[in-house]
Amino acid sequence: MTTSATDATLYVVGNINIDLIMGTLHHWPARGTEAMLEHSVMRPGGSAGNCALALAALGTPHRAVANQGDDHFSPWLAGYFTDSAPFWPRYACETSLTVGLTHPDSERTFFSNQGHITRLTRQDVLVQLPPRAVPGDIVLLCGAFLCLRLFDEYPALLATLHRRGFQVAVDTGWPPDGWNGGLRQGIARWLGHCDYLLLNEVETLGLADSDDLALAGRTLAARLAPGGACVIKRGAEGATVCEPESVFSRAAEQVNIVDTIGAGDSFNAGFLSALLYGYSRRQALRWGIRVAGQAIGSSPRQYPDRVSLQSLAGEE
Repeated sequence: MTTSATDATLYVVGNINIDLIMGTLHHWPARGTEAMLEHSVMRPGGSAGNCALALAALGTPHRAVANQGDDHFSPWLAGYFTDSAPFWPRYACETSLTVGLTHPDSERTFFSNQGHITRLTRQDVLVQLPPRAVPGDIVLLCGAFLCLRLFDEYPALLATLHRRGFQVAVDTGWPPDGWNGGLRQGIARWLGHCDYLLLNEVETLGLADSDDLALAGRTLAARLAPGGACVIKRGAEGATVCEPESVFSRAAEQVNIVDTIGAGDSFNAGFLSALLYGYSRRQALRWGIRVAGQAIGSSPRQYPDRVSLQSLAGEE
C-alpha cells in the first residue's frame, strides 16, 4: 500500500566527509612541479553524506548517523546536516577529506586521508537510533570499507539492527585492497541480517566471485535475509533488482551528464525513499534512476520533487 506520507524514517549511517573536486587534469604532472586546474568545488561528500543531502532535497524523513572530528572543518561540515549533527560524537582528530581529480574522459581519481570516519563505532551508531524501529524504518550503511572500526563490528551491528526491527540496506563500495576470499568470508557473517545490497556491477561480481552479473546478483540475494534483494547500479545501462528466483531491470533515462560523482548515492536515496513510502521494488527502480539522472545532469546539483516521483506510479 502506498501513501503520500509515512511514519517511517530512513537512517543513513557511515562516511560523511568533505569532497574537494578539482579538474580537469589532462596528464599527471612531473614530481616537484605545480599544475593549475580550471575549476574546483568544495562540498559535503562521502556516500552517506551524498545520500543524506539527496534525501533532504526529496523531503524524505531521514537522519544522518555519523561522527565528526574537531578541526576547523568540523563545524563547516556539520552545518549542512543541522538536524543530525548535534547527535554526532566528536573525536580528537582531523576531518576526513577526499580530493577528487577529474580527467578529460570523465574518469576520476580520488585521494583520501583517514580522519574521523575511521573512528565511527557500533556504539556511536546505536545511540543515535531508536531502541525499536517504527514499521517501515530502514537503516542504510554506507562506505563500509572506509569506516574501518565500524566495519569490524558489522556482524554485531547488523544483528542488533535486525533485532530492533529495522530493514537493513548496505552499500559496501569498493574495497581499497580488492576482493579476496577472507573478505568475502567476513561479509558472509552478516549477509543474513541484510535485506538489501546496493552495489555497482564490479562490486557485485567481486563480492560474488563471479563473471556472470545476473547469476552473481541472484547468488547474493539468496544469502540475504528472507525476501532480500541485490540491487545492481549499472550506470548508463540503468539498474537491476536480483531476487533469488527472479531478475528485473529498468533502463537509464537519457540525460546530459554534468557531474557523475555521487550518482550511486543519489540512486540509493531515490530507491529507498520509494520503499519507505510503500512502493514496490519495480517502482523503486524508477525513483532511483530518476533521482540519479537529474543529479548527474545538473550543477549545482538538483533533484526531482516527491510529487513528480510519486506521479511515476501511474506510468507504464
